[in-house]
Amino acid sequence: MQHAVGAPLPPPHQPGHAATGWMNQAAHHPGPPPQGPPPAPGWAAPGPHHPSAAPPPRDTTGHIHLPPGGPVAAPAPPPPAEQGTGTATLAVLLIGPAGAGKTTVARHWAQNRRVPTAHISLDDVREWVCAGFADPQSGWNDQSEAQYRLARRTCGFAARNFLANGISCILDDAVFPDRPVVGLGGWKRHVGPGLLPVVLLPGLEIVLERNAERSGNRRLSDEEVAGIHGRMAGWYGSGLPIIDNSTYDVETTARALDDVLARAIASPPAF
Repeated sequence: MQHAVGAPLPPPHQPGHAATGWMNQAAHHPGPPPQGPPPAPGWAAPGPHHPSAAPPPRDTTGHIHLPPGGPVAAPAPPPPAEQGTGTATLAVLLIGPAGAGKTTVARHWAQNRRVPTAHISLDDVREWVCAGFADPQSGWNDQSEAQYRLARRTCGFAARNFLANGISCILDDAVFPDRPVVGLGGWKRHVGPGLLPVVLLPGLEIVLERNAERSGNRRLSDEEVAGIHGRMAGWYGSGLPIIDNSTYDVETTARALDDVLARAIASPPAF
């Protein structure tokens, strides 16, 4: 049953009201009181309801206070005894062309860390839009550009909130070196200066093979894949760490990623 906004809700059932009603009835209609089980030892009739009584603390309802998200600072290096990234809280951006294995490697790396780590996929967030989804394969236009920008901001917001609560994050995106403002620079603005970018760049024949195994709107034409891969070559000489995983399986690539990140923590790349 719904109640109009602003209308008082019916008061909660109070055992004390029921007892009072029985006493009034007994005063007008003398007779033996209704039989029932005897009260338990130490039981006392509840007192009258006081609307001004303080409500129970919000913690009893499962309410959790979350700290606000803020720009991500550079992580502290792990202790020398630990290999790889250890237990450091990280914000990672895995860059690569379609078919490089970004999503698979990012998820594997996140699942196998010893500390809480989230994987945030840009493509997954873009596809939250159901009706009106702007598929770039149908032509790059203002709407597809706007949805990409919105998805990146959403991913950055999510990453900052995870990190504010002690959960590392790895994001993946096909960021082009020739678009620094909306690419790497945009991610840095959304997440913070502590973001660690790593490029995953296998050979062209590898990404073409992997792309052929895809389906739906995740599969691109060979021409598009070749064009994206060619633009990614601009990362060579950029100073960012690059992993050629042409001959690596997922587990080996994830280990290489962890080693690269450990070195990046000790000596952050300039970008």
